[in-house]
Amino acid sequence: MIEMVRKNARFFLPAALAGLALRLFLLFRAPAVVDDSRLYADIAKNWLLHGVYGITNSGVIMPTLSRLPGYPAFLAGIFWLFGIDNFRAVLFIQVILDLGTCFLIAEVAGRLFSNRAAKAAFLLAALCPFLANYAAAALTETLEVFFTALALNLAIRGLNIEARASRPRLTWLACGLAIAGALLLRPDGGILLASMGGYLLWLLVRALRRQVSLLPASLTPRSLLVAGVLVATGALAPLAPWTIRNLHTLHRFQPLAPRYANDSDEPLMPGFNRWVKTWMADYVSVEEIYWPVPGSDIEFSRLPRRAFDSPQQRDETAQLFSDYNASHDMTPELDARFASLARERIHDAPLRYYLWLPALRIADMWLRPRTELFPSDPRWWEFNDDPRWLTLSLAFGLINLAYVAFGIAGLLRGKEFFGIGLFVFFVLLRSLFLGSLENPEPRYTLECYPAVIVFASTCFRRSG
Repeated sequence: MIEMVRKNARFFLPAALAGLALRLFLLFRAPAVVDDSRLYADIAKNWLLHGVYGITNSGVIMPTLSRLPGYPAFLAGIFWLFGIDNFRAVLFIQVILDLGTCFLIAEVAGRLFSNRAAKAAFLLAALCPFLANYAAAALTETLEVFFTALALNLAIRGLNIEARASRPRLTWLACGLAIAGALLLRPDGGILLASMGGYLLWLLVRALRRQVSLLPASLTPRSLLVAGVLVATGALAPLAPWTIRNLHTLHRFQPLAPRYANDSDEPLMPGFNRWVKTWMADYVSVEEIYWPVPGSDIEFSRLPRRAFDSPQQRDETAQLFSDYNASHDMTPELDARFASLARERIHDAPLRYYLWLPALRIADMWLRPRTELFPSDPRWWEFNDDPRWLTLSLAFGLINLAYVAFGIAGLLRGKEFFGIGLFVFFVLLRSLFLGSLENPEPRYTLECYPAVIVFASTCFRRSG
């Protein structure tokens, strides 16, 4: 990659500067320090100043396992170097890392396709407003995308495309460590490990069936087994200290973070969450219904028609909302009533619950405008927002559709290239997992954008 950048400095220098300018513009004009940012910062400060990995609760520091240690460690390091609560420094470093992601994506496209594809991939990544937007947000996304791109990059090197990869065992171990970086940021980083393992297993089956003409000569069954072991070791070994700490401090076996990012003393709402999954299909309902519970009012009028199948269900749901709004507390009794309603709806329409709604949630996460970090109205289709934010929503929606369309077109064009199957497997597996969640948030598909951009770069492929 360094050699290609050096030879094409007239392209990469202005493209990198354009990407940097976009990110700095967003950093200065629309920095995002949200509630999650402050929670991560609280953990980082307690860890740095008091030696306790915990959250501050009524002035008392309580050990926590609700968040994995990757991002708090990142914040603690920056706070130590540049000062406590220096979020500006955090965002500047994220901007640099995000530009590094662009180079990683470009190198993958160059290895798989051509130098021309690498240039296209770099430009698509550098000018991607969604990657740039999250670089200006004190959240895990930028680091998660960086480690995802790094792991995929190292995997392509390890697959020894055109027999140019050196030190394959070290490359596969480094790939595992990159996956560990993603895992230590968010538990869904495990999808990357599952994708890598699944793809290597598929290659192993092909090698054992002696389909050697379809594989590089260096990919023997033995080398693939070794690659799988090294990736798993590199990915899982760094989780051991976190797991041991949770056992020792909180007496709980928790290798990752809990599904709902809760501590042991925090109540869960399994009935409410299951009921939400019987009708939730879009991000707007996440903001209006899912996030406010518990603690804030929820408006019954905001429920879509698919939330009830009969007048009786509508009346029952309205009563549940009224009872909740009276105290803003999801009591066990109230949660059980939501659970009963969920069971009834699932029994009456199992395909809707297990198939159609997950498909709609996946489509919503992939296709809706990615403006959740801006004060845009999530109900953009009602066209009653402030004109500038409505324009932004429409523009982001069209840009997102363009990236997805180019990605699909490029995949169809480049599907014969060895190694691209890894990216397909990752996108499919992650999408299926996201469909199982009750809260379809567009940011969850951002980790797939390195793969989307690699696919799209095939549309610009040409030798040289």
